[in-house]
Amino acid sequence: MDTTRNRLIRVLQEHEGVYVSGQYLSEQLGISRAAIWKHMKALEADGYEIDAVPRKGYQVRQSPDKLSKNTLNWQLDTSWIGRKIIFETELDSTQVLAKALADQGAAHGTVVLADKQTSGKGTKGRSWHSPAGTGIWMSLIIRPDFGPREAAQLTLAAAVALTRAFRKEGIEAGIKWPNDIYLNEKKLAGILTEMQAEQDYIHHIVLGIGINVNQTESDLPPDIRDKATSIHIETQKEWKRQELIHLIWKELESVYALYTTAGFASIREEWMQLASRLGRRVRVTTPTAVFEALFQGIGEEGELILEKSDGLTQRIYSAELEWIEE
Repeated sequence: MDTTRNRLIRVLQEHEGVYVSGQYLSEQLGISRAAIWKHMKALEADGYEIDAVPRKGYQVRQSPDKLSKNTLNWQLDTSWIGRKIIFETELDSTQVLAKALADQGAAHGTVVLADKQTSGKGTKGRSWHSPAGTGIWMSLIIRPDFGPREAAQLTLAAAVALTRAFRKEGIEAGIKWPNDIYLNEKKLAGILTEMQAEQDYIHHIVLGIGINVNQTESDLPPDIRDKATSIHIETQKEWKRQELIHLIWKELESVYALYTTAGFASIREEWMQLASRLGRRVRVTTPTAVFEALFQGIGEEGELILEKSDGLTQRIYSAELEWIEE
């Protein structure tokens, strides 16, 4: 939605580092100078540092290092993801709200974000620890043209996009099949894909993403400290979450465009290059068995390819993997 506030932000971005007169802003946005002043005060309340100088105008000196609808719109450069943003300081779950909004007809590309989740959702009904000010907790509404059979591949495609984004920032993360991102052998991010569909038609997909960004070790619950990590723990520096979000959205758009035009084969090879523990032994848990095998990659439909102890290859579509220390 192209609101007056969003248009004001774009004009200020275009003139970053210089003063912009209230008259110019008034003419560009079609609102009074008094309304411009009110919008500026709203931006200041959100943490923007703004100089207002008589006869010169306004200049944004610094944007805040916090998440809000305004900061997420600042320097946003996507085609469809995030063009409608729902941001809340606290939610039970972005996934729950996004599914409700999708049922009500929310547009393709709508993103629900929260600074804190009180009941964050992981896969298989697990909870996701989501404290305020530390991570990226968001859910993206997608209305695809492909059918339900291809929906599972979207999780794999999203994992490629996230890992691409991390590596562009020098974060050497890897993908754990099918929906986790690992860094230095510990879980960094998770992806949850939920679908509303009929036999041959998808009404919508809600793609949930949780990323540990600025947590310290003490921020993580004691029972997961040996299994989970954050970008801050591994790099020993603070990260601007809104910049990571923008980068992730751009990579999601890029991978989604490739997937919808060229199919899963177009990103399967990249997935294999980004996979964690490829060619190594894993413990596999399915609804009917637990066994060890060599992880050989994924097939053309995104299924897991394993080499069992008898040398035979097995393809599995649903399972949990556990790394075996070597």
